Amino acid sequence: QVQLVESGGGLVQAGGSLRLSCAASGRTFSTYVMGWFRQAPGKEREYVAAITRSGGSTYYADSVKGRVTISRDNAKNTAFLQMNSLKPEDTAVYYCAALISGIYNNYRSYDYWGQGTQVTVSS
Repeated sequence: QVQLVESGGGLVQAGGSLRLSCAASGRTFSTYVMGWFRQAPGKEREYVAAITRSGGSTYYADSVKGRVTISRDNAKNTAFLQMNSLKPEDTAVYYCAALISGIYNNYRSYDYWGQGTQVTVSS
């Protein structure tokens, strides 16, 4: 089992940047695919990005491709989401999640979730 804690959210102006962190407990962090999702009020949870266990491959939703970078540091049990050129439509609660096996861009596949961190982008 793994526990996930996100941090780094906040209020930023359009065009700004934020770096989200996801700290994981336990010694099995490197055995999980890690994903980032977001959920705006009244909307379904939306896939943002995912990274393989070794960090060798990364995947992005079309809506954020070119503006977002997912990474991980297995030695520090932490995943990151660097977000640049933020837009008001990026406003949401951002969640990190850990996947044992399944479809990486489907939130229903993920096994463990953090509590979320709010990102608000003002215009």
